[in-house]
Amino acid sequence: MIQLIRSNDPVLMSFAVSVLRDAGIEHTLADANISVIDGSIGAVQSRILVAEYQYDEAVRLLSDAGVAV
Repeated sequence: MIQLIRSNDPVLMSFAVSVLRDAGIEHTLADANISVIDGSIGAVQSRILVAEYQYDEAVRLLSDAGVAV
């Protein structure tokens, strides 16, 4: 899997996951709960990972949805 997005914005990450899920893009949301460990200071960003063969399609979908990738 390859990194598609990295952000501390939970709304952006939720929206991106929703777009990918609706399109059937295989993805993983990594480090989403790490803020519990780091005390919610936002030092570690969440990441969305996608399968390499779906990366270009995922970038296109998110770009079309207004998400900068």
